[in-house]
Amino acid sequence: MGSSRTLGGLITAREAGLVACQRCGQVHQQGIAACKRCDGPLVSRDTESLQKVWAFLIAGMIAYVPANIYPMLRTSTLVERSESTIVGGVIDLIHHGSIGIAAIVFIASVIIPVGKFIAVGYLALSVQRRSGANQHTRHKAYEAVEFIGRWSMIDVFVVAILSALVQLDTIATINPGIAAVSFALSVIFTMLAAQSFDARLIWDADRTPS
Repeated sequence: MGSSRTLGGLITAREAGLVACQRCGQVHQQGIAACKRCDGPLVSRDTESLQKVWAFLIAGMIAYVPANIYPMLRTSTLVERSESTIVGGVIDLIHHGSIGIAAIVFIASVIIPVGKFIAVGYLALSVQRRSGANQHTRHKAYEAVEFIGRWSMIDVFVVAILSALVQLDTIATINPGIAAVSFALSVIFTMLAAQSFDARLIWDADRTPS
């Protein structure tokens, strides 16, 4: 008869015959199809989690490419018309002495999205390979991805605010470029990838029968 390796003598809820509702957190005995509190479906593991993660992650990475190639903002004045990409906008802010704002835009538009791509891809790949190493570190990485997700739209918010405020007819206008839509789609797909990841799968690799 097989046995399971445990961490510090602890067992998981799954090994104890329990399953928690992902909507309200109510714990039930395994074998019950729906939550007694909120009527949500009860599953011990999302068997299609990795497929959904990879699909959303790849879609997000594809959408991120035009977000950096095409202009994020289109500015028109009486004398000129200019377009700026994300990186171009950061460079312009630095040239105008707004280093702090440039740093915020660069972190929100480049560092955070790329970091989320790497983190979610690493989590999915480690689960797919059934790696039992660094489980606590991977859970912290997952929590970090969930936490910073709310700040990922800061670039889109800035574009929307500028477009709404700077509309002076023929004197000056600011309109969002195609990159704003692509960036928003990339953020949404990446958030869906993170939400589709079943963090409980991280612990399963350490509980293989022996």
